[in-house]
Amino acid sequence: MPREFALRLSEIPIAPRKALPVDRARREEGERMLQQIDAAERVVALAVDGIVVTTEELAQRLGRWERDGRDVVFLIGGPDGLDEACLERADERVSLSALTFPHGLVRVMLAEQLYRAWTLRAGHPYHRA
Repeated sequence: MPREFALRLSEIPIAPRKALPVDRARREEGERMLQQIDAAERVVALAVDGIVVTTEELAQRLGRWERDGRDVVFLIGGPDGLDEACLERADERVSLSALTFPHGLVRVMLAEQLYRAWTLRAGHPYHRA
């Protein structure tokens, strides 16, 4: 990623699934996520019920986010998804696909799509529709 569009990964360890009920594990993960977010940051939750956007639409959103001037935080849920508190904190919800992917793969897919959206905005030939 270019310097003006740096990505930083903050990993929240998933709660042990055998030790806790799913709802409690998801809630604890969500609490740890929310502790990492500054009140001024824009939060985008990746959620299956989010808005499905094309690469071009993501590039447009990227432009709006840049003009907004706030840092953008993307929330990617663990194996059991995002806690409701995370979804409520989100300024918007986006879906990369109607399919379900492992959260580790989603990080790579999101980074690639953000790079592709950035190159599209910059007029770089990387994105070829």
